[in-house]
Amino acid sequence: MFSYRHAFHAGNHADVLKHTTLIAMLRHLTQKETALTAIDTHAGAGLYRLDSEFAETSGEAAEGIQRLVGSMAAQPLAPALQDYLEVVAGFNSKGQWRVYPGSPFIMQRLLREQDRLKLYEMHPTDARTLDANVAQLEAGRQVAVLREDGFGCVTKFLPPPSRRALLLCDPSYEIKSDYARVAALVAEALKRFATGTYAVWYPIIPRPEAHELPRRLKTLATKASKPWLHATLTVKSGKQPAPLQTDAKRPGLPASGMFIVNPPHTLKATLQAALPQMVELLGQDRNAGYTLDSAG
Repeated sequence: MFSYRHAFHAGNHADVLKHTTLIAMLRHLTQKETALTAIDTHAGAGLYRLDSEFAETSGEAAEGIQRLVGSMAAQPLAPALQDYLEVVAGFNSKGQWRVYPGSPFIMQRLLREQDRLKLYEMHPTDARTLDANVAQLEAGRQVAVLREDGFGCVTKFLPPPSRRALLLCDPSYEIKSDYARVAALVAEALKRFATGTYAVWYPIIPRPEAHELPRRLKTLATKASKPWLHATLTVKSGKQPAPLQTDAKRPGLPASGMFIVNPPHTLKATLQAALPQMVELLGQDRNAGYTLDSAG
């Protein structure tokens, strides 16, 4: 259960989708003065080096954020993508793109003094690294790192005292049961705090559970009479051809999705402008594309 390391995947096309969406949501949610509680159920290490052995082994950032960086001089980016790059740039020296912030540090960077951040991480190595990275923030009581099961413990913070919350759930999905646990978490969260914003990232892979998850989330939102938004980004065919040589790189993730219950009302228009450009800049073959659906 502890084999997944996000360091191999930091800055890939799935992170571009997830973090562009996350930033857009936080920009809207922090406009209201009332405090916001942000929760990350699977926080990871928090910060990643794009020049590390992990990142260079996978090469996934080269097909993700680095494509956006390379295109900046050639064409204007959609506002959400430009905002995404500016947030990431804020963790780097000028002109350098060596550090990639995970969801916890993106959240913390955009939260205000009155807001709170709860981070869950159980991987022994990543939890220690997250502790050390968060300590450098000197954020005091604003950020809490919890070495607990995000699936089983996170709802204890719902509803928060301010009655405003954003929960991000993005497990590795290494274990098939993660899909069912995500749906169960959202169901319980809606029972406890029906007006919270719940964002789920998931991989789109040839596994029945991956295709069933957004349908289950849609059903949960509809039964609770809550609005929802579902965005997907495909960069290439999901078929995995046999490698021509034994040291060939793994084919990597072809697509991913974001499902949000109670999305900010501005999010759909924001993604409508950004998703076509993600396809243009990150697409790897003729199967590249996106979808964007919503209700409520």
